[in-house]
Amino acid sequence: MSESKLLRGTFILTLGTYISRILGMIYLFPFYYLVGDVGLALYQYGYGQYTIFLAFSTIGVPAAVSKFVSKYNSLGDYHTSRRMLKSGLIAMSITGLLSFLLLYSLAPVLAPLQLGGNSLDNSVEDVTMVIRMVSFALLIVPIMAVIRGFFQGHQSMGPTALSQVVEQIVRVVFLLSTSFVILKLLDGKQSTAVGFATFAAFAGAVGGLGVLIWYWFKRKPYLDELLSTSKSQTEMTTKDMFKEILSYAGPFVFVGLAIPLYQYVDQYTFNRAMVSIGEGENSESLFGIVTSMVPKLVMIPVSLATAFSLTLVPTITNSYTSRDFTQLRQQIDKTFQICVLLVLPAVVGLSVLAYPIFGTFFEISEAGGRILRWYAPVALLFSFFSITAAIMQGINKQRFAVISLVVGLLLKIIFNVPFIIWFEEIGSILATALGFFISISYNFIIITKHAGYKFELFIRRSFLMVIFTSLMSISILASQWLLSFGITYNDGRLQSGILMIIGVVVGGAAYLYLAYRTRLLEILLGNRFSFLSKGNKKKAVQ
Repeated sequence: MSESKLLRGTFILTLGTYISRILGMIYLFPFYYLVGDVGLALYQYGYGQYTIFLAFSTIGVPAAVSKFVSKYNSLGDYHTSRRMLKSGLIAMSITGLLSFLLLYSLAPVLAPLQLGGNSLDNSVEDVTMVIRMVSFALLIVPIMAVIRGFFQGHQSMGPTALSQVVEQIVRVVFLLSTSFVILKLLDGKQSTAVGFATFAAFAGAVGGLGVLIWYWFKRKPYLDELLSTSKSQTEMTTKDMFKEILSYAGPFVFVGLAIPLYQYVDQYTFNRAMVSIGEGENSESLFGIVTSMVPKLVMIPVSLATAFSLTLVPTITNSYTSRDFTQLRQQIDKTFQICVLLVLPAVVGLSVLAYPIFGTFFEISEAGGRILRWYAPVALLFSFFSITAAIMQGINKQRFAVISLVVGLLLKIIFNVPFIIWFEEIGSILATALGFFISISYNFIIITKHAGYKFELFIRRSFLMVIFTSLMSISILASQWLLSFGITYNDGRLQSGILMIIGVVVGGAAYLYLAYRTRLLEILLGNRFSFLSKGNKKKAVQ
């Protein structure tokens, strides 16, 4: 396959993934207006369970199947690739069915554990119903994972990309339309609307599977032609085939669950701890903000910035494999610096503008703004955990990333309840920050030891970015102070939006100007954006 075609396929898959992610974020804003914070908490009770069960029922199948199919296709053994598809569909149908039955059956047990008390707005029956409604998606999504992996193994990224986008569009349209009809036209119960909102995962999966089936029939003549030219089939039992698949899936299935696992801890401890300190009346409202509303806002800039940094990871793998440690250390340095360059100003800006941002997208809320202000800086830890874990995969030390995650998760489990008792809802954020900080520190130690990496240049450049970010924050605060003589975020959503937009423009302009004039943008991003390498000939940042 030509390099240009491979790059095009990678671009298509990346674009489809991010369109899907963006759709999966922005639907929350209108959905919140329909069901409120208590309804959003109910939604999270069900969807949080689904995320964990789905991860363990698919166990990294798309990437693993893709690698398996690609390997045997390169050997000309298309029979084994087709065997993988057939066996994988059977296996994933079984794991999907078992996951569905398990989650559906456990719903009455999981519901009261999440609520942590009887004085909350949502009932055990409501939570049980929502968990059972979302569990139906487990019947289909694992099957899609195999088909997507099969197409990707043939270097065909379009089916995966389009099916992801269609899946999200169908899910969002179904979720919003059913919620609107039930609540506004039929005057139905909020719990019923949320139940159908979680069932939207099944509707979306049907849409995504329909796209994949369409692609299968469209591509089948070509795939059959490849099969007819196949070399002799590799001698391999079905058991050996799945052992190889599981070896590809590897420990990073677990690492990819880092944030959902931390949220899973909150699902079983947050309400119980809040009830124990007499805050049961506000618990579910705050739970919805901490686990759904604020993370959606924070992850929009962070996911894009982290992905930008992770594009350097394949070159890190090549450098490590070829034992070029000088280049390896330079690439790690650049990856870390790009992460700070892009993520630090984004999360600090979110924190400084927390109240108008939350008021613009959700409602004027003292609690919402306060939680966003505390939560935003933690997103920098999310980014560094993802990047350091990926680098450890690149230098073949992924098992240590699992160890670091387990240690961090144990700290979250140990400290979550005490921190919530001491600091109320902010305690959950502090426990998350502690867990991720220790995990990242351990990852840094491993990278230093096995890649010979030193932090001197990274620390110097990061200090400079901290100065730029501080000046950016001052410019934002100054603009907000001047505007406060005319409007404040408490005046309404429109006024919050005006304050947010002006703050983002002023802060962004200040940061970009400083980074450009000192050639920091050129040094770190000039090879990606050629205009940054032209016209500015000032002395480079050291």
